[in-house]
Amino acid sequence: MSRSPRRLLPLAVAVAAVPVLALPVVPASAASYGTPTITFSAGYLSGAVGATGDPTVSVAVAQSGAATSALTVAASASTRSAVARTGDVAVTGTGGTRTLAVAAQGVGYTDLTIKVTGLGGKTATRTLHYAASPAVQFPAASRYLTGSSDASAAVDAGGGYILVGDDESNVLRLYDRNASGAPVRTWDFSSALGVSKEIDIEAAARVGDTIYWTGSLGNNKDGKVKPDRHTVFTTKVTGSGANTQLSLAGSYHGLRDDLIAWDGAHGDRYGFAAGAADGQAPKQIDGFNVEGLEFAPGSTTTAYIGFRAPLTPAVTGGRALLVPVTNLPSLLSGSASHATFGEPVELDLGGLSIRDLRRNDLGQYLIVAGSWSAEDNSAPYALYRWNGQPGSQPVKLVDLPTSDAGAWEAVPDVPNLDAPGARAQLITDDGSADLYGDGTAAKDLAQPEWKKSRSTWFTLN
Repeated sequence: MSRSPRRLLPLAVAVAAVPVLALPVVPASAASYGTPTITFSAGYLSGAVGATGDPTVSVAVAQSGAATSALTVAASASTRSAVARTGDVAVTGTGGTRTLAVAAQGVGYTDLTIKVTGLGGKTATRTLHYAASPAVQFPAASRYLTGSSDASAAVDAGGGYILVGDDESNVLRLYDRNASGAPVRTWDFSSALGVSKEIDIEAAARVGDTIYWTGSLGNNKDGKVKPDRHTVFTTKVTGSGANTQLSLAGSYHGLRDDLIAWDGAHGDRYGFAAGAADGQAPKQIDGFNVEGLEFAPGSTTTAYIGFRAPLTPAVTGGRALLVPVTNLPSLLSGSASHATFGEPVELDLGGLSIRDLRRNDLGQYLIVAGSWSAEDNSAPYALYRWNGQPGSQPVKLVDLPTSDAGAWEAVPDVPNLDAPGARAQLITDDGSADLYGDGTAAKDLAQPEWKKSRSTWFTLN
């Protein structure tokens, strides 16, 4: 019997539905977003508690594939919030270069982590090393000149800028006198002057486009004779303000010997030979140390040399001493081989000595008076007005504050002292100060951004 072939019936197969995953839409450029970059103009920054206009740091940021305006910058961590918290860091600007400022909370050091966040969730960080010094009196009138803590001489450069010398290096620095921060420009003429050690620049005076700079002419603090400190030199100024340029013009290395010889020829009246002898420290009441230089009234040739030591007589309450050099330009130009001197001037500064001396075009002088011994503000300081005439005694204008670190050392220029509200700017030497509470003298700090001198404006009448 034949069978008909079987017919295969279709099987019903149940197939589970397979979900379809919806992938996020990725911008075409996302794959090209790189890791952001962040760099600082300096890795170290200093500030002061309660300060106005502290130094800042420039922050450069970038990210490949992204506009710089899309990047955000903020502090993300602080190792010592008692010094500065993350919220105390302010970053301004929206482009590739931002400005970072820190408002100090307390004295000391902290490391701040600064974070840049870019597109695609990518980030990068960098550490800023920060140091904060104590609050000072008159913070709104004070600024900080960084790069050196030992400002000791200053003159006006015009346009709101000043030239500053210090007694720990031979570098001359140009600063914006109304802003805190690093110098705009620097010069070091050590090689051209033939010196290898510090000149111990302590005073300066400007006549036209010539600035006269002098070392202390004294021994070092250990009483050793150091010939480089006997240097007097001149710089020629071109331009003004931020465009100021200096070039070396002349030098003289014999003024110390000339002063000692002159005093010896007049009966050792001031004891210069004994005060400058090997083994004698300069900052003694009978020592030998110069800290002031300015020209006599109406003169461009006779300059007063102002002494920090000795007092005359060399006893408590003694008078401050000025010795006129009558041929200073000739010494620096090489047309004279030895200094000539006029009659010395003795001033009653209440037992204080000369720490700086400055004259304006009206013939008005300001004298910064301080102790012959103090390295800081532990002893009295005062600001005096004088007319520059021998026989005329100075008049005290103001007692300078002594509760803050630093020694009042320099006055760049003199306003019209008869003008209502006249103000003068004074600068401190903070080299011996423990600015950050760790026992380190400012002059010994490793980072120049942490070294600083302070300038303060005082209203005189």
